[in-house]
Amino acid sequence: MTSYILLVAAVILLCLSLNKMSNKLGIPMLLAYILLGMMFGTDGILKIPFDNFTIAEQICTVSLIFIMFYGGFGTNWKQAKPVAGKAVLLSTVGVILTAVTTGAFCHFILKMDFWESMLIGSVISSTDAASVFSILRSRRLNLKNNTASMLEVESGSNDPCSYMLTVIILTIMSGELSGFSLVVMIFSQITFGILVGVVVALAAAFILKKVNFATDGFDTIFVFSMALVSYAGAAMINGNGYLAAYIAGIILGNTPLHHKKSLVHFFDGITGLMQMLIFFLLGLLAYPSQLPKILPIALAIAVFLTFVARPVSVFAILMPFRCPVKQQLLVSWAGLRGAASIVFAIMATVSPAYTKNDLFHIVIFIVLFSISIQGTLLGLVAKKLDMIDENGNVMKTFSDYSDEMPVEFVKISIKAGHPWENRKIKDLASLPDLLLVLILRGEERIIPNGNTVVLAGDKIVLSALSPEENLGICLTEIPIEKDSKWIGKPLSRIKLGEEKLVLVLKRNEKVVIPNGNTVIRENDVLVISQL
Repeated sequence: MTSYILLVAAVILLCLSLNKMSNKLGIPMLLAYILLGMMFGTDGILKIPFDNFTIAEQICTVSLIFIMFYGGFGTNWKQAKPVAGKAVLLSTVGVILTAVTTGAFCHFILKMDFWESMLIGSVISSTDAASVFSILRSRRLNLKNNTASMLEVESGSNDPCSYMLTVIILTIMSGELSGFSLVVMIFSQITFGILVGVVVALAAAFILKKVNFATDGFDTIFVFSMALVSYAGAAMINGNGYLAAYIAGIILGNTPLHHKKSLVHFFDGITGLMQMLIFFLLGLLAYPSQLPKILPIALAIAVFLTFVARPVSVFAILMPFRCPVKQQLLVSWAGLRGAASIVFAIMATVSPAYTKNDLFHIVIFIVLFSISIQGTLLGLVAKKLDMIDENGNVMKTFSDYSDEMPVEFVKISIKAGHPWENRKIKDLASLPDLLLVLILRGEERIIPNGNTVVLAGDKIVLSALSPEENLGICLTEIPIEKDSKWIGKPLSRIKLGEEKLVLVLKRNEKVVIPNGNTVIRENDVLVISQL
């Protein structure tokens, strides 16, 4: 057991190292993860035997829930709204066109069975949110004509459609689907997926606004569970769980929430870990020795998908909107395949539906081709097409974007006799660049103006710009025990040494902002800053 834990830790550390290396080399990090998995696998250097597709499907399904949820959570709807219609068409009609076109190529040109051809087309019909997001973020690719937002919404929302097509084709191949049940399945997948996603998101947002969790971080755990609830709730009533997770994510991500910054950091880390897990696991499942056997078919499909099927779908949808040709070319090139395609390929592998060809390794090759060629050259293609906006910031297209000059808040209690008591805000003498933004008066929350009067018992919240640079301040705690020589002494008589300052004094359940006259008591905890 210990050796397995150590192995997992080593893999995570290697993935983190590869992440930094891939950014420097300009190679998409997801490609590095899958190659690392292959290196660890049966055909690799360490030769770890793993071929349990059923367990892999279950792990990847859960991982994909969070990737889908955060794909919605991280999308800035205000930025995406102008192109949302085009993006949604790309993620639905575009996926269907890509699947049908690729399926037709496999059937008529490569002479594959019709339903197996359509299955391959369905599995690889969606673009990968994780790949697109990571490239846009890591390379700070801001694109003209709101193209980045279009790609984010499309790649974040098209996996549910690909999933639905895959399920339909697999059910047909298993002989379990009639015409009427097909209509019912499509209706329930879309309707219940949307309905559950909206209901879960609205309920979660309401609870987050009304409930103060007793322990820090519990709100993050609550949102984590809501991502799972959205998927499971939809799946239980034959809805599209991935669609529900995405919609729940996009609603919550664009709702003003307390502690949203901590939510963003948490899901950033979770999504990053899930990406590592999926791509490493998929690499572990793959047998590189099998790739030469499927090379002719897989290469033909990859080239057709990249240079024919994807561009045909994009131009068919965007041309009626009179989008610039350069934008259409870039959107066509940015159709990266990734985790979802391989997860759906695993679904097909464990399904009772019979396939003559090695679908899993064909899809593995297509994903490797897409990420390595399209992903690596995306920045160069954008530059050649003159689609890079030098004056914009792509991070603003994500809902977790923090402005270049972030604001921090401090809270001050107004006690009887305070110099600001019974004075109007406009008459207060405060430090420059500070703004009084909120007054907490009992249960009442007051947004103040210049004529608002500050009363005893108020708690006022001030805002100021947070430092842009790392100040190098270290915080330490010193507990005051019963034998401490500082007990009974004011802070002004305590010698802490140079470049040290007592910032906060914790006393029982209270936090005190001290001054030189504050007397230290037993069981106090001094929070000290030092450079």
